[in-house]
Amino acid sequence: MKSTENLLMVADSEHDANMLYAVGMFVPDPFIYLQLRGKKFAVMSDLEIDRARKSARGCRILSLTSIQEKLKAAGSRQSGVAEVIRHILKDHGVASVLVPELFPLKLANDLEQAGVAVKVKAGSFFPQREFKSADEIRKITAALRMAEAGMAAGMAALRASRIGRQRRLIYRGSPFTSEKLRAIIDTAILLAGGLASHTIVACGKQGCDPHETGHGPLRANEPIILDLFPRSQSTGYFGDITRTVVRGRAGEAVRKLYDTVLRGQKLALSRVRAGVATTEVHRGVQDFFEQQGYRTGRRAGRMEGFFHGTGHGVGLEIHEPPRLGTTSRGVLSPGQVVTVEPGLYYPGLGGVRLEDMVVVTRNGCRNMTRFVKSLEL
Repeated sequence: MKSTENLLMVADSEHDANMLYAVGMFVPDPFIYLQLRGKKFAVMSDLEIDRARKSARGCRILSLTSIQEKLKAAGSRQSGVAEVIRHILKDHGVASVLVPELFPLKLANDLEQAGVAVKVKAGSFFPQREFKSADEIRKITAALRMAEAGMAAGMAALRASRIGRQRRLIYRGSPFTSEKLRAIIDTAILLAGGLASHTIVACGKQGCDPHETGHGPLRANEPIILDLFPRSQSTGYFGDITRTVVRGRAGEAVRKLYDTVLRGQKLALSRVRAGVATTEVHRGVQDFFEQQGYRTGRRAGRMEGFFHGTGHGVGLEIHEPPRLGTTSRGVLSPGQVVTVEPGLYYPGLGGVRLEDMVVVTRNGCRNMTRFVKSLEL
């Protein structure tokens, strides 16, 4: 972020990652944030002002009520958000601001009518978000440990299940389903301090749709994709991990599929280092899978093979720059935190995906993930 840039956001920090990054505290309702001539300001209601004075890092906290009272005393008929923003900008001799892409359209129009020039900031609103500090890496690691706690609980439940008729899994006397296993995983994550959303427990052919959450009975001898990406309740940072397992015995074709994905992931990990083009990492995995005889393309009306990116950045959003894919741009840099998650998907076999998180370094990468990889349970 350049100190000469005058920035404006109006959002809540529960859902807006840029706002959370700016103030470092959760606020459920939209509020005003400004960066003017290198100084940070947050305008807070009476409900939040005392908490913000203690928790909003590096911000001068302004009282929304006090500003509105000044406007009324000066004879202003309106004291809404646009008028408050204009008042602050006028006090600091600023006539134009840069806003994020998702800035409210009506508010932008109201500001323009009030004489404030509003322009969408090109590129990332806070480009430095892409490069994680040591403190951020600790927070992401903590969120990853929450994901691993959920994975451990899920694996334990699968091991404790028995194989019933028609290869259906039975857990504690009842049919074991994706929904039940997801509940076990999500509860463990909650107890670890995380919040899980749309956890993937996809068995058999359901795993061929990479973002299918999974439903219905779990079966033995079929690959089950477990993809967990919880958010830390205390910091807002995400963790991300995927494992593929078989309860029982995997057939030879599934074993080979799993081994190929594992080798593809190791290849990708070996190529992740500062200065390497993001597309190069992805292309290396694509080429390797093709060499092993696993083609990618459309067959019988649906995609099969390796048809998603090799990885993505993780931080205050589960998907953020950089991307490691066919159309991604740029090169890897120290401090970026990315996933490495190749996968292969064929309707006759099911899907296999393995995902770790790494920190990019000058000479390679450091794998943050501790959880073991094992196909059969």
